[in-house]
Amino acid sequence: MHHAGGDLTDAAPRAAARLVGELHARGPRVHCITNTVAQAYTANMLLAAGGVPSMTLSAEEIGGFVARADALLVNLGTFDAERRAATGVAIAAAHEHRRPWVLDPVFVDRSASRAAFARDLVRRGARVVRLNHAELTALADGATREDAMAYARATGVVVAVSGTADLITDGMRTIAIGNGHPLMARVTAMGCAGSALVAACLALEPDALMASAAALIALGVAGEIAAEKSAGPGSFAFHIIDALAALDAPTLMARAKVSA
Repeated sequence: MHHAGGDLTDAAPRAAARLVGELHARGPRVHCITNTVAQAYTANMLLAAGGVPSMTLSAEEIGGFVARADALLVNLGTFDAERRAATGVAIAAAHEHRRPWVLDPVFVDRSASRAAFARDLVRRGARVVRLNHAELTALADGATREDAMAYARATGVVVAVSGTADLITDGMRTIAIGNGHPLMARVTAMGCAGSALVAACLALEPDALMASAAALIALGVAGEIAAEKSAGPGSFAFHIIDALAALDAPTLMARAKVSA
């Protein structure tokens, strides 16, 4: 379903408001291949939003876990041999069981081999690629809005670029989300947690642009609410978990900052 620009600014907050309730009602299971630094925090953020995390990395077991999950997250943060093997098996299982999956190509700008692996993964059917400007430049040879749109069109993925405003595009439609707080950048695993929320929303919403927008609006609004109660990054890290757990539709509708 394609929305015109003006409709998108209205549809995205409505999708966030709807999905935040559906996450708690339906409890989608998200299997996360993520880095050692991010595992526990990502799991707690998913639980707060109503999702159910599973985190095993064993190549022998992961296919069965993905088959029973509703979505998959592949984060390349600590990219060791175990995760590389697990990723191949997990993506094959996601395809076989038609589960949507999100790629978070962490630090592809710092490693040529990682960038090559990420390019191959994108071609294997990721629904959403979530990354920052440096990572987008490594994969798409540029980080402007036009570069993101061209990359989305060329690969068939939804591209979600984090920054002062989050930019989300499927190559035709583009949304900018202005929610969030600078403290979010001072907590490790916040990016991975956001990608896990995108995966959880993808489990419930087939329009990957809307699912991504809903997840990142929810995360950003939770960050703003948490910042009001926090003394610094330590207290912020647990306040945002509480804020995400308490989010409701009226709060999201009132606070969403979306432009087309």
